[in-house]
Amino acid sequence: MSTAGPPPPVPIPGARLLFSLDPGVAHLNHGSYGAVPIGVQRAQQRLRDETEANPMRFFNRGLVDRITHARRHLAGFLGADPDGTALVGNVTIGAAIVLQSLGLEPGDEVVDTDHGYGSVALSVDREAHRTGAVRRTLSVPLTATDEEIVEIVRAGIRPGRTKLLVIDQLTSATARLFPAAAIAAVARERNVPVLVDGAHAPGMLPTPVESIGADFWVGNLHKWGYAPRGSAVLVVAPRWRPRIEPLAVSWQEEAGFPGRVEWQGTLDYTAWLAAPVGVFTLRTLGLDRVRTHNAELAAYGQRVVGRALGIAPADLVDPGGPTVSMRILPLPAGVATTFPDAIALRQRIADELGTEVNVNPWHDRGWLRLSGQIYNRADEYDRLAERLPALLASLS
Repeated sequence: MSTAGPPPPVPIPGARLLFSLDPGVAHLNHGSYGAVPIGVQRAQQRLRDETEANPMRFFNRGLVDRITHARRHLAGFLGADPDGTALVGNVTIGAAIVLQSLGLEPGDEVVDTDHGYGSVALSVDREAHRTGAVRRTLSVPLTATDEEIVEIVRAGIRPGRTKLLVIDQLTSATARLFPAAAIAAVARERNVPVLVDGAHAPGMLPTPVESIGADFWVGNLHKWGYAPRGSAVLVVAPRWRPRIEPLAVSWQEEAGFPGRVEWQGTLDYTAWLAAPVGVFTLRTLGLDRVRTHNAELAAYGQRVVGRALGIAPADLVDPGGPTVSMRILPLPAGVATTFPDAIALRQRIADELGTEVNVNPWHDRGWLRLSGQIYNRADEYDRLAERLPALLASLS
């Protein structure tokens, strides 16, 4: 790679106008909470207006059918079996449903990796504490090849004792794209069920459920799928569906999966019903066009900010590959190595530089994560590159 690298992708005309984001802020962290297009916001508001106009009619006349229709549309977009898919609030909720449905016992173990998302790890810890099981974490080097990752997992799971393997399809802290299908195949050989955390997959990766063959898959639609927040799906393989229990019992308990998971009384269902509008927006813009643009823009941001931080192009870490719309950069030694320090630095970058980014500690090193989305422009990364080094220097 040359010092300058290729230019940023050509902006998608009018893309910024599709969102209601504050124009005075550079939003370079789409991966955390997403951004809901204005058309999707309006669709959800119409559903809220419909609810408040006649709550009895909204909840009691056809709502279950409308949820089912939305679920089938979203499952098709993901390459999932609609009858094995349940709408849930987010990945953490979906993971908690799976964990409590396993029937863990003392001596059982749940295996994850050190790239896993914190709240999912906390869910495993809580269930382990409640049941007497244990969580065992596999260490996966950031630069490990797909083949090396598969071998680490192969050596790390123990048939008969490992009751669940939890892996990320695309990691949050490290933006690492895991070989989920190959890992699931190894687990199947050893009769170990697999939960895939696909939080970042919907909208970024084509049909992320199809062909993986996981026992459980859960992903957020509000990040890269342009859906309202509170929209996620839990996909369950046929043999596990009778065992899946919701976190709370509702009037759809006798309906079985997925109805018993989806129906939660007076929950605000408008996010789920509006989620297909987000998918429609993505399709209208062009799936391949958006994905290519976002991945190339994230790579551009990594190059220019990395160069400003003194990181040689050959030393840039690219654990996700060219199709991923998030990139990471190592921060100077000793900076943001703890969660409180990472949060404080993220806030300073937001307040002093007018830029939203993500900062995570991982393996005693602080890491800056940048996202690329259609509302971003190359000059936003250029400005961050110009101003970030001075802020980081002030920390010492």
